[in-house]
Formats: sequence, C-alpha cells, structure tokens
Amino acid sequence: MSYLQPLFLFFLAGLCEIGGGYLMWQWLKADRPAWVGLLGAGLLVAYGWVATWQLTSFGKTYAVYGGVFVVMSIAWAWYFDGFRPDRFDVLGGTIIMLGLAVILFWPRP
Repeated sequence: MSYLQPLFLFFLAGLCEIGGGYLMWQWLKADRPAWVGLLGAGLLVAYGWVATWQLTSFGKTYAVYGGVFVVMSIAWAWYFDGFRPDRFDVLGGTIIMLGLAVILFWPRP
C-alpha cells in the first residue's frame, strides 16, 4: 500500500500539470475563451500544491515527475490530439519508466 499513494500523487500531479498546460495552450493558440485559460492556470497552481504532498525530497520528487510527465504527455497527445505514438515513442517511454522504477523502488542501504 505504501507504493500506491506516491504513484497516485504522481498521476494526479501529471493530470494537473498537463491538463493545465493543455488548457493554456488551447486558450492562447486555439482561440478558446479566457475562462479556459483561467481554468488552466488554476490547474497549474494545483499541480504545484499537489507536488508538495510527496514525502521525498524536492529534487527526487521533481526528477520522477519529469519522467512521469513525459509518458503521460505521450498518452495525453494520443487521446486528446489524435497523435499516434510510434515504436520509438513507446520505446522511449518504456526506458523512462524503467529509470523511474530504479529511482523509486530500487532498494537502498
């Protein structure tokens, strides 16, 4: 159970960060109304707040978030933008997830 909470927080923060950035992008690049940008800004603030709920240090937390966000961004683009990841996107995401597993779960003395 101790692994589930940090994983959930990484996922929640990823949704806030990518969703907020996406809404800001829609507002500024796709002529969506200002409320879309405000909602995006609110999600970006929520992302910063959710990140503080992790129990690890700032540097480790943000290193892992970086990898999680890469993989989640590929999935977001696939779902929302119709981007079809190719084998190199999948391979890169897999390599990143393996690296995250080492950072998060590799036993330490």
